Amino acid sequence: MDLAPSPAAASAADAAEDPRLDRLAELAVKVGLGLVPGQELVMTAPVEALPLARRITEQAYKAGATLVTTIFSDERSTLLRYQHARDESFDASTPWLFEGMAAAFRGGAARLAIVGADPSLLSGQDPSKVARANRAQSIAYRPALDLIVDSHINWTLVPFAHPAWARAVFPDASPADAVQQLWDAIYATTRVDAPDPIAAWAVHNAKLKARQDRLNEQRFHALHFRGPGTDLIVGLAEGHAWMGGASRAKNGVYGNPNIPTEEVFTTPHRSMTQGTVSATKPLSHQGTLIEGIQVRFEAGTIVEAKATRGQAVLEQMISTDAGARMLGEVALVPSSNPISRSGILFLNTLFDENAASHIALGQAYSKCFVDTFTEEELVRRGANRSLIHVDWMIGSPEVEVDGLDAAGNRTPVMRGGEWVD
Repeated sequence: MDLAPSPAAASAADAAEDPRLDRLAELAVKVGLGLVPGQELVMTAPVEALPLARRITEQAYKAGATLVTTIFSDERSTLLRYQHARDESFDASTPWLFEGMAAAFRGGAARLAIVGADPSLLSGQDPSKVARANRAQSIAYRPALDLIVDSHINWTLVPFAHPAWARAVFPDASPADAVQQLWDAIYATTRVDAPDPIAAWAVHNAKLKARQDRLNEQRFHALHFRGPGTDLIVGLAEGHAWMGGASRAKNGVYGNPNIPTEEVFTTPHRSMTQGTVSATKPLSHQGTLIEGIQVRFEAGTIVEAKATRGQAVLEQMISTDAGARMLGEVALVPSSNPISRSGILFLNTLFDENAASHIALGQAYSKCFVDTFTEEELVRRGANRSLIHVDWMIGSPEVEVDGLDAAGNRTPVMRGGEWVD
């Protein structure tokens, strides 16, 4: 009997011994979360990410965490549901779990999600069942999600080189080489490869802060995107504020919600987007790859949507609720950033959204305003509400971005994929 480990298993073992994994875990806790002594941490992760989850747990306790609770997910079990579960089960979820998470957040716990999955996991499944399951989970998750999008707590997302994800990104490499290549790309784009990653993030956050301050000074009424297949005006919410990089949550903790991040972003007015737009990169959404997205907006709402691949999933997504056809975020990203320069299509929104300017359908962030407002006031100012928040990329060196004032006067913002200073 051959007891030698498979190439993928051997690669995973090698990755677990890479000292850079410890540096990523330290970055997640100190820069991503900004975890403070006495905080609890609620973490979610795929089972494949156990080595990173353990290192984050170690770093969290070293930082003074009271308790670290990790909830693992398993893709094989997910597929077993689609293969064997009764039809009515796809309208069920676990509100008890998410209510427990919300209770933890209200009690002061931080939130960390390790992300990395097979981007095509559900591509062969019934799109209507996928949509129903996603909707049920979104409804159940709402009590916890509201506390996250409202910045009630400090939270962050951190990547893990899932073997199936690696094979999708590097299909011509061996399984072991694909995992190693993805890890190398993760370490480079998260600045873990820098001599002092924490210092490198301090410099990066300062640059993002300077850019958001510049945009906030300009007080644009709208943004105009123009390029191949794109002529889109995105109106901005009344009293919107640009954000990017590190921010302070309402619990007073300073951290980076995304590791990596290259964007500055704000809240559009849900009824003031007009025109057509074409995606510049594929969208990996809930285990399905959607390619060639083209949509047309009228008075803020998508009235026509097409895709060369994944059309049914796209239609199911924008039919989740009324807000799913409207924008909740617009973000600007220069093409010279490390993720874009890598030339890699990551098939993962955490990375691909940071390679190009993008928009997000669905829920708006309440923190992207000049002041703290009630839910009713946020809606009056144009903030969107939805069960979803799905980012997809519309920027490239061929897409120009102008800022428009209330009178329609334009100021160049991006040309050739770079900032106009």
